[in-house]
Amino acid sequence: MKTTFCAVFVFLAGPLMAQTSRMPGWISPSARVIHGQPVVVTGVEARIDVADQVATTTLDIALRNPTGRPQESELLVPVPSGAVLKTFAFEGGNAEGTAKLLPKNEARRIYDSIVAQTRDPALLEFVGNAVVKSSVFPVPANGTQKVRVTYEQLLEADGARIDYVLPRSEAVEYAVPWKLTMRVKSTARIASVYSPSHEVAVKQPGGNEASLTCETKDPGAFRVALLRETKDEMTASLLAYPDPKIGGGYFLVMMAPPKPKADAKEMLREVTVVIDRSGSMAGPKLDQAKAAALQVIEGLKDGEGFNLIVYNEAVEMFAAQPVVKNAETTKQAREYIGTLRVSGGTNIHDAVVEALRQKPLEGMLPIVLFLTDGLPTIGQTSEKAIRETVAKGNPHQRRVFTFGVGVDVNTALLTRMARETRATAEFVLPREDVEVKVGRVFERLRGPLLTKPALRVLDDPNRVSDLIPSPLPDVFEGEQILLSGMYRGEAPLHFHLTGAGAEGERKFDFTFNLDKASTANAFVARLWASNKIAVLSEAIRDMGADGGTGNATELVNEIVRLSTQFGILSEYTAFLAEEGTSLAAAPANASKAADNYSEKAMKLRSGPAAVAQQDNLKKGVESKQLNVRNRWLDDKMRAVEITKVQQCQGGALFNKGNRWTDAGAAKAEQAPDRTIEIGSAEFSRLVDELAEDNRQGLLALRGELLLEHRGQVVLVR
Repeated sequence: MKTTFCAVFVFLAGPLMAQTSRMPGWISPSARVIHGQPVVVTGVEARIDVADQVATTTLDIALRNPTGRPQESELLVPVPSGAVLKTFAFEGGNAEGTAKLLPKNEARRIYDSIVAQTRDPALLEFVGNAVVKSSVFPVPANGTQKVRVTYEQLLEADGARIDYVLPRSEAVEYAVPWKLTMRVKSTARIASVYSPSHEVAVKQPGGNEASLTCETKDPGAFRVALLRETKDEMTASLLAYPDPKIGGGYFLVMMAPPKPKADAKEMLREVTVVIDRSGSMAGPKLDQAKAAALQVIEGLKDGEGFNLIVYNEAVEMFAAQPVVKNAETTKQAREYIGTLRVSGGTNIHDAVVEALRQKPLEGMLPIVLFLTDGLPTIGQTSEKAIRETVAKGNPHQRRVFTFGVGVDVNTALLTRMARETRATAEFVLPREDVEVKVGRVFERLRGPLLTKPALRVLDDPNRVSDLIPSPLPDVFEGEQILLSGMYRGEAPLHFHLTGAGAEGERKFDFTFNLDKASTANAFVARLWASNKIAVLSEAIRDMGADGGTGNATELVNEIVRLSTQFGILSEYTAFLAEEGTSLAAAPANASKAADNYSEKAMKLRSGPAAVAQQDNLKKGVESKQLNVRNRWLDDKMRAVEITKVQQCQGGALFNKGNRWTDAGAAKAEQAPDRTIEIGSAEFSRLVDELAEDNRQGLLALRGELLLEHRGQVVLVR
């Protein structure tokens, strides 16, 4: 293998694409395939090393030539303006070439020339970035080649927060597999690592180091926000997206766990494991539940507390009150668990009552892990009554983490039991292991740092609304608080946060300026909208308890409005993307959505469809990453995606026929005020305006575009 290296110092940005002609083809790894591309990108590996504010990004780009003759190609890699190219290398027998950096103005001219030839504006979604442009290099017939690009950049800092962005195509059809790894080293302690764009696995082996990994085919820029610890007891930062239509905008607050005071003792946990031993738990389910209980007890530290409650039609307890874990109580618990056998029905109500009424051990956080594999069949079986018991009969504010084993459980009931107590619900599918699922949740509940957190807006509370989540969950070791909402006005926001730590009550004050609110932060609005739709959907689902219906008109109307505006669809609103649906027919769309909520959300309480539905809602309520493909599980628990909706900046486009229509223009249903041809001078001005508004990402879409743009409806073709 011969490898040719050429080091050039230039500025960078970040995609890949190609075209066919007698001239060399163009390839760009971060863009979707454009017309006639002979050489394809089969994958990209990105390695990112961050040292304080300096990031070094290495892209290993795999190319394949599926044709029977060698192909000449040139590589375009958009990179953030201000980056410096460090290395550019080809791997291959006859690979030769050099690369140079083109500043964003020159990159724009290259993009314009390609668009003029192909009538395809895909690359223009990267307007505003610089670009690394390679020389001609051959990709052998029916062969592969790898290209490596390495660049450095100085990351932007906003107070304690550092932001990293890797440009990639926003197009919903973009599906090149990427593997991303990031390693972070900081002179200051790393308080929090968060990606709003993609699901990542984060490890923080030391206070000054962190790493994350991600494998994805989902489109969109890869974003990471890093919080570095400050002298304050708690580190926080705010990202804001301005929206004049609401007189303010949307915000996302990141808060890292508070540092315990130097003389503070560690907060301990007291965990009660509640096990269903009804007849339907016979076999592997009870064996796994018993193993899970033992795993939890042995996972507690000596000095922490525990208890065991088992139930069928009756309720039995290992101890009348929780006991302190030590060698002797652990031995007794192991023996008690070994004697458990199945029989009888399922008395969920009484088991909940006994778990909640226990007097907790002093100074410990009281937690319940509640397992069941069935519907309530004995004693009080009303869903509403059991929910009310949890809401009003929890004097010690125990957190009830619920686990539904199998699909014959009341998913809505278990979810509401958890939500009412600042906890979460999990569902163990037939092929999954109860012990593994319980173990993952218990592992997350390490080292409570702040319990019963509550946020209050100082000055004018009416400036902030629709806070999600509400109430705030407890914060455990390795976690962070992510809070989104809407704001009004432009004056600074003042927040007061309280909570309980090991040393008692803790108080924190934060002031956030809104002067850095930017349309580049459109993901903030979309994350809030996604969470809000799921919260409203759960509220409608709650109306179906015990066969109820309820008047959900107001909630459904708001869901349809948000779904249309942001292009965030679910099993209840997927019809909005269908060919025959008019987005202008708001009453008809709301009526159809209401029917879907009535038949699914309200009526389905158990079974595979109900479990899938609750899984979708849980992801919507709790997720802090974008769901750009509108992915969910259908009633047979199969993954479903919608590719006819493009989420773009603070809005969405819907594909009908060969035309992508802006949701705002679709609702207006008016004829275009003007028509613009791709490649024309007027089109060039439109691109500049879209870039100013951070909406150039929609140019990656194929076909005609009907846009609501600066007070006009514009047709681009």
